[in-house]
Amino acid sequence: MTERDLICIMCPNGCHLHVDKGLNVTGNKCPRGVAYAKAEVTHPTRVVTSTVRINSKELRVCPVKTKDPIPKEKIFDIMAAIDQVHLKTPVHIGDVIIHDVCGTGIDVVATREILS
Repeated sequence: MTERDLICIMCPNGCHLHVDKGLNVTGNKCPRGVAYAKAEVTHPTRVVTSTVRINSKELRVCPVKTKDPIPKEKIFDIMAAIDQVHLKTPVHIGDVIIHDVCGTGIDVVATREILS
């Protein structure tokens, strides 16, 4: 593992963090920075947000997101899976659009209600 410099996104401070080869973190002003830096270096995750096509009279797409963060290396596979979806109304906030997307154990859910 190589040393890395990061900017923490866990709070408004935006601390400039340094992670050495032994996973020692410096530069943090709060404990959340240590947890963030270690996770970002060892196994980075992201919440994916996107849209899917829908047969609505009002809108052409419905916004969706992964319910939880997914491994960063799965982003392109998940985007390809989302691209294959075509919804029918009605859709409610929180409806599962794709269950267990790409074998991650995480669902893709709707983030907007579209009734017609």
